[in-house]
Amino acid sequence: MNAPQIVTTPAAIRAEGLTKRYGEVLAVDGLTLEIGTGQFFGLLGPNGSGKTTTIHMLATLIQPNAGSAEVAGFDIGRNAVKAREAIGIVFQESALDRTLTVAENLRFAGLLQNLPPRTISERSRELLELFGLGQYRATPVAALSGGMRRALDIVRGVLHQPKVLFLDEPTLGLDIPNRRRIWRFIERLREHTSMTVLLTTHYLEEADGCDRVSFIRKGRLVECGAPRALVDDLGKHILEIEGADIERLVARLEPKLGPCLADGDVAMFRWRQEDITELVQLQSELGAKVRSWRVRRPNLNDVFLWVAAGKELRS
Repeated sequence: MNAPQIVTTPAAIRAEGLTKRYGEVLAVDGLTLEIGTGQFFGLLGPNGSGKTTTIHMLATLIQPNAGSAEVAGFDIGRNAVKAREAIGIVFQESALDRTLTVAENLRFAGLLQNLPPRTISERSRELLELFGLGQYRATPVAALSGGMRRALDIVRGVLHQPKVLFLDEPTLGLDIPNRRRIWRFIERLREHTSMTVLLTTHYLEEADGCDRVSFIRKGRLVECGAPRALVDDLGKHILEIEGADIERLVARLEPKLGPCLADGDVAMFRWRQEDITELVQLQSELGAKVRSWRVRRPNLNDVFLWVAAGKELRS
C-alpha cells in the first residue's frame, strides 16, 4: 500500500483513528487522513465503504465512537460550533426548499449562518452569476431543472465562504451534460477561492482532476496518492479477454500475466510493460479460444475495480 504523500501545506482536515459503529456494523475503522489547505481531495470507494459516514463525522453531523479530527483547525468534538462555521456541505439529497424562490433559499441559508442581509444579497448575486443562475433569482426552485437545482445546492453550500467544502456525490443522478456543467461551475469556484474541497463520487472520471485521492474499503483507507500515480502503479496496459471457458483461460494466463479480475466470461489482466509484443504473440497462440481481445490504457476506474476487489495495485 502506498504511504500517504507528505502534505506541505497546512492541514485543512486532519483525522486520527476515526471510528464509527452502528450496532454490530463497523462503518469506519480507525481512519487516519490529512488534507492540505486548498487541496482538491477525492474519497473514493464502493457503496457502503464508509465515504458518507466519514464526511458526516468530519462535518460534525454525527459523533465518532473513537478517534479525533480537526477541520479548519477546530476540533470536531470540543469545538464543533466553530468547525461548522468553517464548513460547507452539499449532500447527496438536495437541501433546498422547493416552495421558495432561488433568492429566498439563499436568504434563509445566509440567515442560518448569521450573515448580514446586505452580505447575503451581494454574495448571492455574485455566486448566481458565477453559476449561470442570475436570471432565476425570483424563480421557485420547483421550476428549475435538476442540474440547476444541483448548482444552487452548491451556491447555498458556499454562501458563507467556508474554508472547507464537502461534496458528497454532487452529480448523482444527473445526465452527462449537467454533470459537466456542474464541474465547470466547481472549477470556476476553485479558481476564485482557496477553498479546500473533499469530494466523494461514483463517477471516477470526475476524480481525475483531484490533487490526491484515497480509496476506502470496508471503512479503511487502502490506497492513497495522486490519481495519475495510482494509475501508473496499476500498469501500462489493461488486457481484457472474453471466452466461453474463461476459468480455463485464466488458469492458463495467470502464471504469465499475474492475478486477474474476472466478471462472468470477461477477465482483465494488468501488463506492466510498454511493449505489448508478448501480448500479441499470446493472442496468436490462443486463437479461437478467445472471443474478444482488447489492450488499452488503464484509468482510475480500473484502480477502483482493483481496490474494490481487495487486490494490491503493485502485486
